[in-house]
Amino acid sequence: MAQRILEPGEIETLAQRSIPRFRLPARATVFARRAARLRHLSATTGIGDYLRFLGVLVDAQHSALADLSVSIPTPAHIEASATHGMPPIQPAVWPRTDAWFETLKSICDALAAHAEFPAAVGEVISRVRRAPRAWIESQADALLQCVDQAIDGAAAPVLMAALQVHWTALAACFTAAAMRALDVPGLCPLCGSPPVASVVYAQSPYQGYRYLHCALCATEWHMVRVQCSRCGASGKSIAFQSAMMGENQENDGSAAEAPVRAETCEQCRCYRKILYQEKDPQVEPVADDLGSLNLDLLLGQSGYHRASGNPLLWQPAGN
Repeated sequence: MAQRILEPGEIETLAQRSIPRFRLPARATVFARRAARLRHLSATTGIGDYLRFLGVLVDAQHSALADLSVSIPTPAHIEASATHGMPPIQPAVWPRTDAWFETLKSICDALAAHAEFPAAVGEVISRVRRAPRAWIESQADALLQCVDQAIDGAAAPVLMAALQVHWTALAACFTAAAMRALDVPGLCPLCGSPPVASVVYAQSPYQGYRYLHCALCATEWHMVRVQCSRCGASGKSIAFQSAMMGENQENDGSAAEAPVRAETCEQCRCYRKILYQEKDPQVEPVADDLGSLNLDLLLGQSGYHRASGNPLLWQPAGN
């Protein structure tokens, strides 16, 4: 019997079909895992106090998500979004409800109950609680649209935390079978936000595959490895660096042993972190990105720029 030889493009297509394309957030664990990881990392980083504060913040997210009910898009809306190559819960087209504002209030209440925080933290929480609704909504718009110059950097993590809860609840209502990849592989297929980092998983059926992790809704989507998640460059343009390599050192193989590395691109001179479960089963994208700021400093000194920021760490406007 004659056999047909597959062309390279066909081989890649068949491989893609066998790979789980999407990972949706698990409501019961997504924030609980993040909070636990933040506390673990707080003992080994120079920003330990901030990570401990974030641990309390993410605990409040976990509690808020448990009680949150959201309305999801209709099948007709989802189908129309797919037809036009648009994410179905993109903030620009899927409106926020009052539920997100109530979530913000509950998170602020939880933070205000912790008297051990520095006075500056208490002042920020009080300012957010007293702020007019119009200011809150304008800040939410700026955060979702990444309008840096309009963002209040001190209040941003708290506001973003409430937005994350709202969009994670929306994402958790979807099924992988109902999702479609975007034409722009570096953006979340559900909400269109950029990823904070990526994870290479160690357990089946995701073993060995790289998934980008959405900074807003915690959805994860597959993207082939050794390819820039910002500009799409691949091959020799891509390199991997870790803080273990040290400043101005050649890549001596030490990066391959680090659970957190940076995937750098010589085409766009940007990078994103990539986490390896095989090296540390507990890695978590948002937490480990924050826990490895020394790597950001090293890459900044080498002339690289972050492809996108961390949702829980914002620079004040003008800095």
